[in-house]
Amino acid sequence: MTNDLFEQAAKLIASADGLLITAGAGMGVDSGLPDFRGQEGFWKAYPALAEARVSFTAIANPYAFFKNPKQAWGFYGHRLALYRKTVPHAGFHTLKSIANNLPNGAFVITSNVDGQFQKAGFAESKMYEIHGSIHHLQCTQPCRESVWSGDLINPTTDDSRCEWIGNHLPICDRCKKLARPNILMFDDGVWIDNRARVQQSAWLNWADQASNIVVIEIGAGVGIPSIRRISKAQGCPVIRINPRDFSLQEGAGVSLPIGAKEALQKISLALSELGFLNSPVKEERKADEK
Repeated sequence: MTNDLFEQAAKLIASADGLLITAGAGMGVDSGLPDFRGQEGFWKAYPALAEARVSFTAIANPYAFFKNPKQAWGFYGHRLALYRKTVPHAGFHTLKSIANNLPNGAFVITSNVDGQFQKAGFAESKMYEIHGSIHHLQCTQPCRESVWSGDLINPTTDDSRCEWIGNHLPICDRCKKLARPNILMFDDGVWIDNRARVQQSAWLNWADQASNIVVIEIGAGVGIPSIRRISKAQGCPVIRINPRDFSLQEGAGVSLPIGAKEALQKISLALSELGFLNSPVKEERKADEK
């Protein structure tokens, strides 16, 4: 790959007034998070579910909380604990530095439910989590049209069995029935999308203010192409970062077939050479030391 591609990406960003960041599971790989690529990839991350032949679509499903609530919360409890302890890689901080140099900053649209962008310092008010967040809960029934923070949950799981072993499963504080993460699951007809709709309104308001945006799409898959569709629908140049599914229609932007952290570091360097950023290497070192 030539440096010309990173220079092209840098020029697109430097000429924009706002950065729309669209991100899929590939954004978290450099932080050590699994991307569940394919059924075998999912079972490799969760061998207990592989042994029981429980697929991702079966466990990431509201029915799982009624069929086997301890197993469902074993899966989501493990993920919640994992996301809480994961440190966002330096690419997140590189993105934030780039956005801070644009008149309208950045807005994040992500299918990830891990909260890593917020953990890296991106503003909650400029975030649209299209599939919800594992850090918020809702009633499984649901008995009300609202969600609440999951900060008080302390997941206790036996990961060898993918089972919740805490004294009490999370419950709705209103009806005392079982609670679940406020995540859009497979075959999910009871997901409460109030929080997501507020975020969507914030996105539309931001988009109205930014007249010349560029999309930087990171780690968005093709199996569930929600993020790719959003990127394409903006009608502006797209910088696609994806080591596997990197194809991009000719004239649509720049395709970078490498991982998120490396691509963002090289874009940062190209922006520095254009005089758009100062000392990107120093900033990335600081981020990695956190």
